Amino acid sequence: MTGRLGIDDVRPQVDGGATPSKAVAGEVVPVFAVVWREGHDALNATLNVKGPKESSFAARTQRIPMRASDHDPNQVNATFVPDAPGLWTFRVDAWSDPMATWRNAVTKKIEAGQTDEELANDLEIGARLFDRAAAGAATVYRSHLRGVAQSLRSDAELRARVSPALSDETRGILELHPLRELLTRGKTRKVLVDRRSALFGSWYEFFPRSNGGFDEDGNLLHGTFRSSIPQLDRAARMGFDVVYLPPIHPIGEINRKGRNNTLTPEPGDVGSPWAIGSAAGGHDAFEPALGGDDEFAEFVEAAKERNLEVALDLALQCAPDHPWAEAHPDWFTVLPDGTIAYAENPPKKYQDIYPLNFDNDPKGLYEEVLRVVRFWVKRGVKVFRVDNPHTKPGNFWEWLIDTVHQTNPEVIFLAEAFTAPARLYGLAKAGFTQSYIYFPWKTTKKELTEFGEEIVRHTDIARPSLWVNTPDILHEFLVKGGRGAFAIRAALASTMSPLWGMYSGYELYENVPVKEGSEEYLDSEKYQLRHRDYDAALESGDSLEPFITLLNTIRREHPALQQLRTLRFHDIGNDNLLAYSKIDPLTGDAVLVVVNLDPWNAQEGILDIDMNSIGRRSTDRMDVQDLITGQRFNWGKENFVRLEPWANVAHIIQLPDVPEGTRRKLAWRDVPDYEG
Repeated sequence: MTGRLGIDDVRPQVDGGATPSKAVAGEVVPVFAVVWREGHDALNATLNVKGPKESSFAARTQRIPMRASDHDPNQVNATFVPDAPGLWTFRVDAWSDPMATWRNAVTKKIEAGQTDEELANDLEIGARLFDRAAAGAATVYRSHLRGVAQSLRSDAELRARVSPALSDETRGILELHPLRELLTRGKTRKVLVDRRSALFGSWYEFFPRSNGGFDEDGNLLHGTFRSSIPQLDRAARMGFDVVYLPPIHPIGEINRKGRNNTLTPEPGDVGSPWAIGSAAGGHDAFEPALGGDDEFAEFVEAAKERNLEVALDLALQCAPDHPWAEAHPDWFTVLPDGTIAYAENPPKKYQDIYPLNFDNDPKGLYEEVLRVVRFWVKRGVKVFRVDNPHTKPGNFWEWLIDTVHQTNPEVIFLAEAFTAPARLYGLAKAGFTQSYIYFPWKTTKKELTEFGEEIVRHTDIARPSLWVNTPDILHEFLVKGGRGAFAIRAALASTMSPLWGMYSGYELYENVPVKEGSEEYLDSEKYQLRHRDYDAALESGDSLEPFITLLNTIRREHPALQQLRTLRFHDIGNDNLLAYSKIDPLTGDAVLVVVNLDPWNAQEGILDIDMNSIGRRSTDRMDVQDLITGQRFNWGKENFVRLEPWANVAHIIQLPDVPEGTRRKLAWRDVPDYEG
């Protein structure tokens, strides 16, 4: 209860309003609340929105009427579209609506046959309400509202006297200038609005050091920033928005790992980039073999010319010969024998890595990490993929991200948080812009449906980035599913979430684990150089690149696939077929996806479309097109679907645009009923 009238269950809100919810510029943000009062008088609500100074909403608070839901008049909804990044606020106000109360009563009495004499008081009460409404309305509407009052006081026939008060024109004016009584202001809630790239983007990961070609004797050469620029061309050609580089810093010499993570490196072994630091420097230095500041600047500029952003790995850990280990041993955990503890995740041991201890000298370590981040921001890096953030204190991330955003709000932080839900969502609340999430391990229809429903429920907290693989994650589905598995996972990741990513080699169907049951790649690029002949594979037809390019093209051309909030699942009578749709509440763009989850066999079934979720009636027929094959169909509520394991593992169906009057309603139509 907020005041004279009740305002409950306001959404979006995170942690009771203590943490801002998330949105991006240009996104339709749905707002929901439960309002109530005693008795039977009509109640109404208004959404009040205020933007930052860069917004058109900044000059004054925008007042947006809220609508009652179809199934419960106490549940009210509205939407707003932030037009600039920054911190936004909104507030739900409840108020007694004397006009609606009067309109409801007088209409019922007239329909019951009551006479002018019996309604004399009601007509005068209405006239006085319209006098009050005219006094508070804009000048252009005052004469109309005064005319309504005069009509109610006239000697005309009863229905003629009342008709102007009940007209659509009058209702429209009162919606703009309502007569509000018992106004009760709700609590102010916050929405942190990021740039568009925080919600929508396609990421491609590659190791620059693997792009050096061969010497005259056929030996692999260490790649450089300059020799990696052709990979930017490939990434851009495939339609990616972000190229993500594993750590580009000096790699430790002490306890360096050899190929396939052995403890006995051979001469020339390059080591793991995540073992950061050597005599050549630490987190603010370049691995000498990659090039220096000038070469990196060329690489960043080349990416920009191709409409790509460069994302760097922020891995807060050190090799034993990192400069910090000597200068600041208190930034680590020192064992009783005086040695620094290396990283362990039993039974795994990482002898080449020292984890940081954030409790011994938080001020010194915090400031140093902030300095490192700002070092790279000055070099044009506005996106960071953060390695293992769940092994560092949450309040550290909250401080770091907030401090960076005070001067550079455009910086994006992606949390590599494959961890328990409490930590994953806790890190998102601490400020992470995007989050890795459990997609790699969700392969069945039941798992994927529950997963999809989960990410939609948490859309105000976390933005999920769905990765089909990483240098650490080669799922069994890819190992045993053949080429069809790669197409299936790419189709799912790129259409279920606006954010998706892949690690290089995926397009070449790399799927050999280091051993049976392991998710580690054989001859992992984490420990050695890997040459890949992408052009030869493309020429021979042994590449998934054309399909990936098509998926990214469809994503860019269809705003529906750039949405998360509107993901809805549809029934289909086969556990190997998954169907879901998305709509864009601004343009009405609508897409329906059906994926065959079986990488080896054709599957078929009857698709039962929830027509309401795409703004259609159950009896409607629609001319639709498969954006993958170009095929056209005439679909209704029920449709036969058959998908092959490789030739066409998915339908991505362009539906007719959602009718304009329904678009924004569908942004919040599935808010759960209030449970009290």
